[in-house]
Amino acid sequence: MSHFLKTMLGAAAGTILLSGAAAAQDTIKVGVLHSLTGTMAISETTLKDTMLMLIEEQNKKGGVLGKQLEAVVVDPASDWPLFAEKARELLTVSEVDVMFGCWTSVSRKSVLPVIEELNGLLFYPVQYEGEESSRNVFYTGAAPNQQAIPATDYYLEELGVEKFALLGTDYVYPRTTNNILESYLKDKGIAEEDIFVNYTPFGHSDWSKIVADVVALGADGKKVGVISTINGDANIGFYKELAAAGVSADDIPVVAFSVGEEELSGLDTSNLVGHLAAWNYFQSAESDANTDFIAQWKAFAGEERVTNDPMEAHYIGFNMWVNAVEEAGTTDVDTVREAMWGQEYPNLTGGTAVMGTNHHLAKPVLIGEILEDGQFDIISETDPVPGDAWTDFLPESAVLTSDWSELDCGMYNTDTSTCVQMQSNY
Repeated sequence: MSHFLKTMLGAAAGTILLSGAAAAQDTIKVGVLHSLTGTMAISETTLKDTMLMLIEEQNKKGGVLGKQLEAVVVDPASDWPLFAEKARELLTVSEVDVMFGCWTSVSRKSVLPVIEELNGLLFYPVQYEGEESSRNVFYTGAAPNQQAIPATDYYLEELGVEKFALLGTDYVYPRTTNNILESYLKDKGIAEEDIFVNYTPFGHSDWSKIVADVVALGADGKKVGVISTINGDANIGFYKELAAAGVSADDIPVVAFSVGEEELSGLDTSNLVGHLAAWNYFQSAESDANTDFIAQWKAFAGEERVTNDPMEAHYIGFNMWVNAVEEAGTTDVDTVREAMWGQEYPNLTGGTAVMGTNHHLAKPVLIGEILEDGQFDIISETDPVPGDAWTDFLPESAVLTSDWSELDCGMYNTDTSTCVQMQSNY
């Protein structure tokens, strides 16, 4: 190759690099880290679509800091280690300014070491087991005190449940949530032998033995209630088996923490009518903001599509992030992080969500009864409850607090007045 040609090629490559760098500064990049394939795709694809809608709407309003937002979508494919690799790719190759993503706790915990090492920013939109507060994560879904505990109170106070079946899928979220609930129920005077705990693998299908055990729990005439952290398509077989055993919601109510409008859409709901779910949002909530959001979603994604709780969490988190960036005048993670504390944004149920210095939102708790059309009749709603990163109902957690503003620590021991650790992959 001639020296002249080399020089020309070198100059051309240089031009490409320069224009690439210039282009990179023309947009603000938003990473979307949700499974588009695999077992979690049914739930997570909706959240990817939600982010694309929110970004498109924000761009119509002129973007952020005078720049357009650019979505960078990856597919971690329901493969937990792949979430870490994709997060690293988003931060180092795509150089995103923020990420919205994950669903299961195991995917979030896979991402934690990466974003803490590289100082990324993640908004996590799904109810979870708590016991975590990372400098680099804002948790916009419910902690246990914003879903599991109020649902249990509803059983105790409104339905007079005396015996509890805690049924979950076998992974960290159900196990931790049920540990907290067992401790809470014992505090409330429920005897250990009146609490039945059972775990099944993802996709479990044979429920006859478990349902028989639940029915047997009420043989003495005491009122039994099921608290379900069963995830994904295993729910279909579970509710079917309840119906096959002749058990109605009046006999043994089930309150689910992972069954929402998305999971019910397209299902035969005849076996589920009257059973309950606890979330911070239902599509049936009546407010102007919700009416607008539903209309916007159907126009964007299709008339048959429904809204659900994790979508509202992304809606709140995204809008708070936009406001924090505008206030900060930069997308710099540390500056934006501090601008997030105390952010307020109208939620879709008619109240206001507030971001605490523990990186968790204050949100109302709603209990809904499943209707034949797969929507929910809201039968109970609380005032906004601030999310608690560390539960009061496990002795080792009761002494811990999270405060990234005053204490600059997500795991602070109030007994010893020390920060236990800063890395949060506990």
